[in-house]
Amino acid sequence: MSTNSKQIQQDPREKITARSLIQKKQARQKITMLTAYDYPMASLLDRSGLDVILVGDSLGMVVLGYENTLPVTMDDMLHHCKAVARGSKNCLLVGDLPFMSFQVSIEEAVRNAGRLMQEGGMGAVKLEGGRERVATIKAIVDAGIPVMGHIGLTPQSIHKFGGFKTQGKTSESAIRIIEDARMLQEAGCFAIVLESIPSQIGKLISEALQIPTIGIGAGMECDGQVLVVHDVVGMFDRFQPKFSKQYVNAFEFLGSGISQYINEVRQGVFPAAKESVFMAQDEYVEVLSKLRAEEPKNR
Repeated sequence: MSTNSKQIQQDPREKITARSLIQKKQARQKITMLTAYDYPMASLLDRSGLDVILVGDSLGMVVLGYENTLPVTMDDMLHHCKAVARGSKNCLLVGDLPFMSFQVSIEEAVRNAGRLMQEGGMGAVKLEGGRERVATIKAIVDAGIPVMGHIGLTPQSIHKFGGFKTQGKTSESAIRIIEDARMLQEAGCFAIVLESIPSQIGKLISEALQIPTIGIGAGMECDGQVLVVHDVVGMFDRFQPKFSKQYVNAFEFLGSGISQYINEVRQGVFPAAKESVFMAQDEYVEVLSKLRAEEPKNR
């Protein structure tokens, strides 16, 4: 416990960049990535030694309460990116391009990617899709913006997939995902998120690419792993994805503390003397004296 506390208090690393992740793959060092959507969590993750913070459009579900990621807007993303950027000094910050921010035209995609960098303070952007996004990725990279790809289960396409379903379970679909990964590398992506695909396919892609793969439900052979932080710390109680792991139940822990607060207020034991501020006794006596002197006037 004391060792972890010291690590969280101070992290003397240099700033992680897109290039840093490629170097980690070359050195066979695993990459760690979690989501964050606000200043406090970004500060905690940054000091913990994490490599990458993703400001994901998953905020639509775990922060804003939507059923999926589709309602998330550029304004939503910029609001949360700015908060995370204020809380992180060392991690590589990656901002998600939300639904319909890059699909309409390449020009609009480049403009919105630039906004995540210029206004949101991100160090890279992430967008979903395979071969159909190659031209868009090339244009964003040509604009000087690092791009992280995302293939497999792409949550913005859940209506196309018929829900949050594992992709690449047949030989035909698996080959297509492998081809997409190669195309994204050729287009200029510095890393690719592989979501909810068979572990064997995650391994094949990771071995075939020079750029790192970041798995989320894609097996242990990926070059790194990413999860939604609310799933990791138990702050999202609607469901727990099969591929995630809960390391602590913060929802239950915090709920217990809040219940205790409610009970103490109702019982009149909070605030006690130690949570209160008192003025000097002579000043208080002076207040009482002046109030008594004014009583006849008030009548």
